[in-house]
Amino acid sequence: MASRYLLLWLQAPLQAWGHDSKFGRRDTLNFPTKSGVLGLLCCALGAGGEQTELLAEFAPLKQTVLAFARSRSDADGATVKHDPEPLLRDFQMVGSGYDDGDPWQTLLIPKTAEGKKAVGGGTKMTYRYYLQDAYFAVLLEVPTDKAQALAQALQQPVWDLYLGRKACVPSDMVYRGAFGTEAEADAQAVAIATEKHLLLDFRVQEGEHEGEVLTLTDVPLQFGEQKRYRDRRVTVISAGSSAD
Repeated sequence: MASRYLLLWLQAPLQAWGHDSKFGRRDTLNFPTKSGVLGLLCCALGAGGEQTELLAEFAPLKQTVLAFARSRSDADGATVKHDPEPLLRDFQMVGSGYDDGDPWQTLLIPKTAEGKKAVGGGTKMTYRYYLQDAYFAVLLEVPTDKAQALAQALQQPVWDLYLGRKACVPSDMVYRGAFGTEAEADAQAVAIATEKHLLLDFRVQEGEHEGEVLTLTDVPLQFGEQKRYRDRRVTVISAGSSAD
């Protein structure tokens, strides 16, 4: 199947890319997941529901992530990477302060799957973690016959785009071009980073290479109420290292 590479620039005050967190603690990886990026594309297209056919096309295609860091001058005047900002932890109360006697307000109080009152009351405590001041370039392999429609949708999205969670609004243009090869998209990503005085921190490549190998359950097979995912292996390669 012929394919092209879309370059997505993901920059925002806050980003969150959870791949296995549920319920009261919502963690984030330190780079975008494939499920998060494909969810962003679905928002751009206005594609709701399960989307099994669309996701089946994207499941075997590559996604490479380049993570960048702000630069600074050290004591000797050399340009070095700025230390990353710490994770932001946001404490939230879900369903607090509502009157369960009011038919409208009670809709906002968490309940069991059967619609009954939750054990211990409806109010739930949650902790949510966010990346702060992060910069990523995503080199996403897409089918050639869908590249133009995706490019147009990313520039004129049907639904709002967000970087992992709805509180994470992009602060720069997401779509940065379609390319015939991954190398061309990679070069353009580095050019954008250079204009912003950013330095490459690490990259995430699919497969097993020299670096930190991870297994992520982030390849979506079905969205909607009953989500399904499969695993993939990726390698986190620090700047200065090279893949096999």
